[in-house]
Amino acid sequence: MKNVAVIGAGTMGNGIAHTFAQFDYKVQLIDISQDSLDRGIATITKNLDRMVAKERITEEDKNRTLGNITTYTSIEEGVEYASLVVEAATENVDLKLKIFRDLDTFCPDDTILASNTSSISITQIASVTSRPGMVIGMHFMNPVPIMKLVEIIKGYSTSDATYKTVEEISKKLNKVPVEVNDYPGFVANRILMPMINEAIETLYNGVAGVEEIDTVMKLGMAHPMGPLQLADFIGLDVCLSILNVMYNGFKNPKYAPCPLLVNMVMAGKMGVKSGEGFYDYSESRKAEKVAAMFTK
Repeated sequence: MKNVAVIGAGTMGNGIAHTFAQFDYKVQLIDISQDSLDRGIATITKNLDRMVAKERITEEDKNRTLGNITTYTSIEEGVEYASLVVEAATENVDLKLKIFRDLDTFCPDDTILASNTSSISITQIASVTSRPGMVIGMHFMNPVPIMKLVEIIKGYSTSDATYKTVEEISKKLNKVPVEVNDYPGFVANRILMPMINEAIETLYNGVAGVEEIDTVMKLGMAHPMGPLQLADFIGLDVCLSILNVMYNGFKNPKYAPCPLLVNMVMAGKMGVKSGEGFYDYSESRKAEKVAAMFTK
């Protein structure tokens, strides 16, 4: 199993492609947008250059990794020889269902279909294919080349053979796979997103400011990054989407997104990727300055 197709060249997709390619898998990186593919390859190159500068890899390693990646704008062409597909498209259920219908049509019969979804039901995704036993969740953490965890989510019909294959592949990527059952938010986001949402509620209710909330969690709870900074890093639109999936899945008000989060996403304040969230990233991608609307 050395041919891996990755669907989506965004933050997660290019990180997944980078990781597989670095471990000598032949990667077909697929996105409908050539611009997205170009940006994805540029990001991979920049990250590899950083690793070379830190002497974690050699220039030869970098060139070999880039040589292992081929880009496509067509799913049909990109998955023709794939043994494993990892879908890393936008966290939108309708889009994912369409992609998996296409994958089921165009992939070889023995191809394992994995989704990097952070919250959407693997069982639901598998239901639109003719191979539900070969559909699985493979949820990487951001930044993918650095973070060790992979949540492996078994849908209702996922076979043991599929799970064991994906578990073994994860280990070959020097990751730590953790088996998770298929419920909204899985484990990582079922615990993380309510914490982020509560931090936003704390700000919304005027208990403390942005920097104060993040400082309490960093210095008091030894978190490497405060929850509001982390929300900006993840993307506020992604946080909102995950909370909505959990709220709709459990019908429990504790998962209801804070109105402040909803308003920020509607206003286009998505965090780092839009240049502003709880912090202002217009001058630096680091959380050095609180956004004007949150200053005292």
